[in-house]
Amino acid sequence: MKTEQLMIGRIPAVLYGDPADSVYLFLHGQMGCKEEAGAFARTACPRGFQVLSIDLPGHGARQERAEELTPWSAVPDIRQAAGWALDRWQSLSLRANSIGAYFAGLSIPDPAKALLVSPVLDMEHLIRSMMQWAGVTEELLQEQGEIHTSFGQTLSWRYLCWVREHPVSRWDCPIHILYANRDNMTSRATVEAYARRSHAQLTVVDGEHWFHTPEQLASLQNWEERVT
Repeated sequence: MKTEQLMIGRIPAVLYGDPADSVYLFLHGQMGCKEEAGAFARTACPRGFQVLSIDLPGHGARQERAEELTPWSAVPDIRQAAGWALDRWQSLSLRANSIGAYFAGLSIPDPAKALLVSPVLDMEHLIRSMMQWAGVTEELLQEQGEIHTSFGQTLSWRYLCWVREHPVSRWDCPIHILYANRDNMTSRATVEAYARRSHAQLTVVDGEHWFHTPEQLASLQNWEERVT
């Protein structure tokens, strides 16, 4: 499969596949990288698509930069990459993991199609849940600004305020969601409510938020082959 490493401004990117009229923009999740798109490209490219994937701030080839994975840093990059793609392809679809799906909802008004794996669909609810896990009140977070938790996440008052002030887009395109029944980042009630509102096709499989076992990866591949 043809693979090209490139830069979109300051954003490291990789493009998979032979020239085509349509492209998928692939957005990884936390601790991910642009090369994760390679597995999806093996499904999408034979179906007449190319796949464009970028490293989000602080990830992949950007790990040595003084960057953090925040919405105010990721959203401008995703908008730049989407605009770059729309100048070159007739149709832009989305394939996003976890927090990448949340960032996409802030960045892309209406893709041709959206394929979301373990998506973060209600960031404010997730932050408030993490606050409960850490025993942190809203008043304490506002007072301290940032609080580091025992489970590795940093709670941020600025982040919470930003989320409240910037709602995600409501998409009218076909949306397909792959959700694991033991996902501890997005509740079953949240994903089902989102699917009803957006008329999304929801597929629930056994697994966790991060698809990584052979069985989970097989479920992911089967789903991608069905919905791409």
